[in-house]
This record gives sequence, C-alpha cells and structure tokens, in this order.
Amino acid sequence: MQYMMKQNFDDVLVPEDHVSRSSNDTYYIDPQTVLRCHTSAHQAELLRSGNTHFLVTGDVYRRDSIDSTHYPIFHQMEGFRVFDPDEWQASGMDATSFAAADLKKCLEGLARHLFGAVEMGWVDTYFPFTNPSFELEIYFQEKWLEVLGCGVTEQEILKRNGNPDNVAWAFGLGLERLAMVLFDIPDIRFFWSNDERFTSQFSKGQLGVKFKQFSKYPPCYTDISFWINESFTENNLCEVVRGIAGDLVEEVQLIDNFTNKKGLTSHCYRIAYRSMERSLTDDEINDLQWKVREQVQSKLNVVIR
Repeated sequence: MQYMMKQNFDDVLVPEDHVSRSSNDTYYIDPQTVLRCHTSAHQAELLRSGNTHFLVTGDVYRRDSIDSTHYPIFHQMEGFRVFDPDEWQASGMDATSFAAADLKKCLEGLARHLFGAVEMGWVDTYFPFTNPSFELEIYFQEKWLEVLGCGVTEQEILKRNGNPDNVAWAFGLGLERLAMVLFDIPDIRFFWSNDERFTSQFSKGQLGVKFKQFSKYPPCYTDISFWINESFTENNLCEVVRGIAGDLVEEVQLIDNFTNKKGLTSHCYRIAYRSMERSLTDDEINDLQWKVREQVQSKLNVVIR
C-alpha cells in the first residue's frame, strides 16, 4: 500500500535523520510517497477519529536482509489502547508504569495462549513513537526470534491527536513470524509458495497443526567478493540479489571481510540458492551468479575481486 511520508514517518515522530527513512530501508515511490513500512502509519488518523482501542492489520514493505525469517513484504498487526486518568490513578501507579505493566501482561497472555510454555523474554529497545520501548523475543529453532515491538506511546502523539490527558500503549507484531513459531515453519518463503506439500497441511485453518517437513531440494552455494565503498549497505546488496533471483535465493551471508594496507575494505558474501519446488541446474545457478556479479558492480559501484 502506498502511503504519504507524513503518515508513515512524521505523524509517529520518526526523526528526519532516522535510518528507517533511508532508501536503504524503505521503498520510495517518489520523494513524498512510500510503500507502507508499518501499520503505525494509521495511528494518528484513528486517534483523531475518536478511537481508543483498535487493531490494524495489513501488508508492510521493507528492504531487509535475506535469510529464513526476513522477506521484503510481510503482514503486521498494530494494537493500540488509550487509558483515562482514573484508570491508573486507581492503581496507585504513575501513568507510564501502569501502561507498561498492562501492555506486558496483555502480550505475555497472548504469547502463552498461542504458544503455551514457550520461553520468552523482554528486551529494552528504542522506537521513535514509544517510551519506554520493548521487544518480545521467543526462543525458536535454537535462537531468539523477535516477534513484536511495543511500548508506551509518546505523549506528543496523543497530544497532537486529541488525547492530551491520556496515556496509551501500542504494539506491532509480524504475523508471519508468529505463524512460524506457532506451526514450526522453518522458512518464511513458504508463505509465498504454491507448493501443495505445504499449503495442504494448513488447508483446514486449525491451530495446533505442526509443519511436517518434506524432502528439501538441495541448496546451491556461490560466493562473491568485492571492494566496498562508503555508500555500500548489505540491504542494497540483498535487494539486487533478490531482484535477480527472486524467491530462489535462500540466504545472503557475510563470510569474510578485511581491510588492506591502503584502507580498502573487502567483503565476501555466500549466496544460497534453493527452489522450494524443484532442483536447480548448474546452468541456472551460473546464469544467476553472472547476473548478480554484473548488477552488483554496476548498481552498487563496487569493484569485484
């Protein structure tokens, strides 16, 4: 969905120099229009309309790394709740502490309802639109996976949108990541696959179903090394690779970097190609890799080694 810069960034207090405004992280249609990168873009509009409790669900878009848990489009759910002064005054807590405690209680209850006794933890973090801010992590596939970000809404947002005397909390969760944990799905690309070996397992829409692994087609690995420049970012590299290989690219991983005596820095990336639906041929991989080399050099202005 296309959205104006004001709604996507300004209305939720994202600073002018924040990394999320960079074209390395966000898809720009033109200087004033972006593909929505979070459902928080609807907060101001809904608050001005008089809403005090709301959920917003939709597709969001971000330039990101390539691995089993990242994809340039995913679905996010925004939750928001406004409290009146008598609610926190009755508790004997200050407004911020009351909202933070209620938020964590709500989301921990959601996590236990969905996942049972899964191990989870809170991490302090920073978001421009909440203070304090937290991330909820769940232990999945032998590593900690961030499934949502949340916090106590910045008072300035409430003040600008008709709620100057209130306090509120907000959260945003990635639905695909929750589903990966809930159903033991190991690769986010499955959600965009038409492979019946995957889709048939979830055709009844029942909770409690666990993904049954089927024979994977073999991965193919290639390496690419180049001297980087000051403007190089890994997200831009991933965008080039994904633009050529699409969902055939499974992972892009930095495996080596060094700086020589002249101050030039070299990166070496290992690219894993794997189709969800068939075995890739050597000719296909070679063709993909040559196109990657050509476009990495021309679009990112790096020097291939």
